[in-house]
Amino acid sequence: MPLNYSKWDNLELSDDSDIEGHPNVDKKSLIRWKQRDIHEKREERKLHIAQLKADIACNNVLEPRIKQIAKDVEEKGPTHFSQLVERFKTQPSPEAPPTNAPNQKTYDEMLLSLLLGIWEDAKKQGVDKDSPRLGETLVKGLQNHAVKLAEHQAKLKTELEKEEAEQKKKITSDDLHDGFESHYVPPKPAPPPVKGAVIEPASKGKAKATQFEVINPKGVEAASNTFASTSTADIEEELPELTPSLEAFSHLPLKGYEQSWEFIKAHRDVVVPGASDALLVAAFQAQSEGKAKHARQCVHQSLLLQYCDKLGKDGVSIFFRKMISGDQRATVIFEKDVQDTYNHLVERVRISKAEEKAQPAEQIQLVPENPETKITFNVPDGPPPEKLELEGPGFEDVSMDDVRKALQMRWDVFSAFDPKLQEALKSDSLDEVNKVLGNMRVEDAEEVVKLLDMAGILNFSEGGIRDETGKGGDTDEE
Repeated sequence: MPLNYSKWDNLELSDDSDIEGHPNVDKKSLIRWKQRDIHEKREERKLHIAQLKADIACNNVLEPRIKQIAKDVEEKGPTHFSQLVERFKTQPSPEAPPTNAPNQKTYDEMLLSLLLGIWEDAKKQGVDKDSPRLGETLVKGLQNHAVKLAEHQAKLKTELEKEEAEQKKKITSDDLHDGFESHYVPPKPAPPPVKGAVIEPASKGKAKATQFEVINPKGVEAASNTFASTSTADIEEELPELTPSLEAFSHLPLKGYEQSWEFIKAHRDVVVPGASDALLVAAFQAQSEGKAKHARQCVHQSLLLQYCDKLGKDGVSIFFRKMISGDQRATVIFEKDVQDTYNHLVERVRISKAEEKAQPAEQIQLVPENPETKITFNVPDGPPPEKLELEGPGFEDVSMDDVRKALQMRWDVFSAFDPKLQEALKSDSLDEVNKVLGNMRVEDAEEVVKLLDMAGILNFSEGGIRDETGKGGDTDEE
């Protein structure tokens, strides 16, 4: 039987046997130049691949946000656009791409730059803030950018595939390793694979952690109290979240064992503590949002990782060897476990939604601290006049520019509000303003109250604002 040596064709060696040069040039120098050239090109490609991956990950965050902004502006009008600009300027989120680059911009800073650019383009088209075409122009600008970003993202992915394929053409010392487990140290081996893993019932209030419970092998009926009290409102920052790799892993098809195996080999960061928990949380969220297919995929991938973990040190390779080879007994046990766990999750989501409907909706209301306190609203009539004069004692050292800026800021804040809120504020009726705030989402109403206070539109004698929710809790904001 002839031997096949073709696998050695991809070896990239810094050998001197085939290097020829001018007789007057030292051959050792030529060899060193050749070696340096190989290593420099290899490092350049690695850096370029890392940059492409970072750009793709950043765009994966920005693209859905831009689409959502376009949708919201289309529904709520230009005032929502102005509110977003103001929020990104005054209260930007610190969330940013995970890079070590100096002066790395946050996502909100990137979005602010985009919104300002779209506004400038609208003005160049002759569309001002009073134009009836303003909303349509802003939405079109956002949608066009979303399309361009999607096209750019596709080009980046194509280029990344090309670079990675080029990188894999040659076998280098970077490709040498001791086996699958060389970069992952699993926890101490536990008992054989459990029949289902679910979120442990949390105490009333926010869920603080998740843990696994072994379900009775006879069926999930023995775990009737699992997933208790877990709802979309409970899923806070304390619970594990999907990383970009886990997000992609969660969308792999059911029973696609070969695809999952190849993905894990290329992304070792999905086989880490907490990954299975994050997938279960994602499954609950997806099912709550009506995304049953994705919820089932998340459950499938979560249990897949749990089985790999429970099979010990070589659990990953053992699990996939059994599933890919078509081991009937192993396949039936695992797939039944996935179905049972998913059915139980569906029931817990149904119960959770019923509990949420039974609870009164939260509201933000402005309430005086005591009966003597009166809340009023100092509504501006318009932007500051061109000729502004300050009279009376105490204004000698006050800068006219500072006063003009404060008045302009108050007008900008007011004019950015929804027309219904503007009318309520003009009426100077606390009941009317609270009625508008009560119809808002809690987060939006909180933002409005902060802007009213910051712009000096909200007046109250003792400086206290009480936040009354439907749950009866009072919170003071300073």
